[in-house]
Amino acid sequence: MLSIIEYAVTAIVCIITSVVIQRIYVKEFKKSKEITSVQGIKWFGLAIFVWGIGALVNLIFINFTEVSNKLVIYWGVAISLANSLFILLSLPSIEHSKSRGLGVRLVERFTTKEFIILFSGVLGMIAFVFLATSFTNNELSINFTWLIDIPISIFVAVSLLFELNKAFSSRQMKFMYLPTVTLFVLIIIAVCHRIIPQDQLIELINQEFWALVGSITSISFKFLFILLFSILLYSWKFLSEKEEQQNLANNLSLENRKIKKELEQFSIANESHLDTIKHLKKEIRVLENTNKVELSGRQKEVLGNLAYGGLKKSYSELANEMNISVDGLQTHIHQIKKILNISGSGGKEQLIDFAIKNGFLDFSTLKQNN
Repeated sequence: MLSIIEYAVTAIVCIITSVVIQRIYVKEFKKSKEITSVQGIKWFGLAIFVWGIGALVNLIFINFTEVSNKLVIYWGVAISLANSLFILLSLPSIEHSKSRGLGVRLVERFTTKEFIILFSGVLGMIAFVFLATSFTNNELSINFTWLIDIPISIFVAVSLLFELNKAFSSRQMKFMYLPTVTLFVLIIIAVCHRIIPQDQLIELINQEFWALVGSITSISFKFLFILLFSILLYSWKFLSEKEEQQNLANNLSLENRKIKKELEQFSIANESHLDTIKHLKKEIRVLENTNKVELSGRQKEVLGNLAYGGLKKSYSELANEMNISVDGLQTHIHQIKKILNISGSGGKEQLIDFAIKNGFLDFSTLKQNN
């Protein structure tokens, strides 16, 4: 009766849990196919599913068939080895910043396909030797077959303990150390229950109590494993979303700095354009002021004669050719400078340049005479 309850509870809980986990895996896989953690969800789900199928088949063996205890043990060993394989494959997905354990390094040395072939091949050969020995030798205890699985189960339990503790430590969840150590202890107790023949403990421990310990331990460590995995999955999901938000914030910050830099460049370019516009406006005002200048006919003649021969002739020569005094010429030039707002050295050259650019050469009497 106790075995039926154990197998029924294990089958129902593990199968339902594995289906839920696989749905989570499919959903996460569609979002990001390359993340190792997503692949780990699949292997964790398969490990739990194997427990459920193993318990379901055992339930069928007990209630609907008449099979030998040896066959039940053989099936149990096969299920335990398959579960160990899937847990080992899931270990690299337990993310943390600390050094990896031996189990993870061993898995990562091979591809998934290579590791499955290697694991199955080596343990298949060992299992064949054990099964052949126990099947033909009736004097051996049926628990002898569990020796195939015991070293693997202990190795997986130790590897799982270290990886879980490192992961919870990296996520500031050191309070989870106690449940992980409890899981390890329960696995060790379950292992001892498998290998120690019940009939050899009859004088030391009550058989019903020993069977109860085995059932409780078996159910407890499976449920605790599921609980720890759920917490690990939730914390991974939470951290993944947090990292995604942080990456988004970093990208927005980077984009913001880029926009600010572009705005600074635009501002500099705008200032340059504004300076150019101011300069053009200044020149336009000068031209407008020039167009507003009103000169007398004599002043226009003086500017025209300067444009015609001012660079080659002195004021005296120009005044002589215009039949006016030098003082009279200089008076006209002084008035013109005042009107055009020309001052400082090089005044004559400025007048000549202004006269040439503004077409006063047409008013030159010297040009007309020549």
